[in-house]
Amino acid sequence: MVQAYVLVQTDAGRAADVARDIKGIDGVTQAEDVTGPYDVIVRAQAEDVDALGRLVVARIQRLDGIARTLTCPIVNI
Repeated sequence: MVQAYVLVQTDAGRAADVARDIKGIDGVTQAEDVTGPYDVIVRAQAEDVDALGRLVVARIQRLDGIARTLTCPIVNI
């Protein structure tokens, strides 16, 4: 199991809508609208890194209102 934080920049005024839409995606465990350089922070999980990539690219990035994402896989050091 791979887990990651996905930092999302949205179009102006779209953070709450985007966070709500992302919460409905399978594999997303949490999505919160925040302030700062990113507008939504998402916690997601997938079976492997390839599945995580598909989740981000095919499901999250395709939502209306998303300008950019940055995926940060969680590591156990």
